[in-house]
Amino acid sequence: MDPNRNTPLRAVALVCTLTPSPAPSSAQLLAEQTMAALAEHGVTGKTVRIADHDVRPGVQTDMGDGDAWPEIRDTVLGTDILILSTPIWLGHPSSIAQRVLERLDAEISESDDEGRMLTYGKVAAVCVVGNEDGAHKVSADLFQGLNDVGFSLAPNAVTYWVGEAMQGTDYQDLDKTPEKTAATTATLAANTAHLARRLKSASYPAS
Repeated sequence: MDPNRNTPLRAVALVCTLTPSPAPSSAQLLAEQTMAALAEHGVTGKTVRIADHDVRPGVQTDMGDGDAWPEIRDTVLGTDILILSTPIWLGHPSSIAQRVLERLDAEISESDDEGRMLTYGKVAAVCVVGNEDGAHKVSADLFQGLNDVGFSLAPNAVTYWVGEAMQGTDYQDLDKTPEKTAATTATLAANTAHLARRLKSASYPAS
């Protein structure tokens, strides 16, 4: 039994669909299912659909002129877990997911009083949906970027669903969640919450 099982944790899922609300989104659905799975481990939080906000291009914490990123950044820094949810487009993460990583790049220059990046001690995980193969490639791209900007990754830190090649079914159109995707989401939640609690009780060494 994890002695820290009752330590409260907070999470935010940044949904990187290209489609603004209120239109349905498979990336939104899988993010919400992941948040529900995390809730079973005492994690509270919310989802933020980036397309609903004016997140400016750039690699600074605040690009000015009405940039919506500073408020989203405050939410990320106030949580223990970041979920990044993206569709696959042309074999890659969405352009919005790439923009989120570019904005997170600014964290490399931010540090606490002991020289640690402000994202140290925070855990990230990834959700990927698409209608062609490529979930492993997309998660690899996101894993590298998230790790570069200071997030830790638990084992099996991705959940995904990809439909049959050259078909038009979306994840949100399925009658029910496939068992393997549901099991993968549950594993992601258990391992991510476990690592977040460990890091909350034992910080990384000063840089």
